[in-house]
Amino acid sequence: MNELTPIQKEIVTALEQMKEKSLITEANLAKKVRENAKISGKNKAGICLKDLEVCIEYLGENNQLPYALHLNSVNDILIKKEESWKLLDGDAKKRRQSSEKSISVLTNGDLRQKASGGKGMQKRNDRKKMSFRDIEEFE
Repeated sequence: MNELTPIQKEIVTALEQMKEKSLITEANLAKKVRENAKISGKNKAGICLKDLEVCIEYLGENNQLPYALHLNSVNDILIKKEESWKLLDGDAKKRRQSSEKSISVLTNGDLRQKASGGKGMQKRNDRKKMSFRDIEEFE
């Protein structure tokens, strides 16, 4: 099997830490990944389906942790412990991939930014205000 990417390694670690649970939601898994990787920001980010599928397959084959992926009605991923590992079927996979275009997901770039000591998100506080009294300057 191919080598795991850094974000996939973080997902595998989080799933191994949560192995006591029979049902793991995407939000709980993403929270655990952010916590382990010390990623600040992206609090609403989810997990990319392609990364998660690789991790489920890896855990099922190498660590005997059989998880099955399910999709709820709002396209959130549910990870259930079952007898054998299983990925999403074709229709559910298409639905999830099309919804990922409009949501934020955790990526390898988030890990690199943290590792390089990149600046976190900063609010802009130096707004310039235009005075309507000086409108003659623009005419």
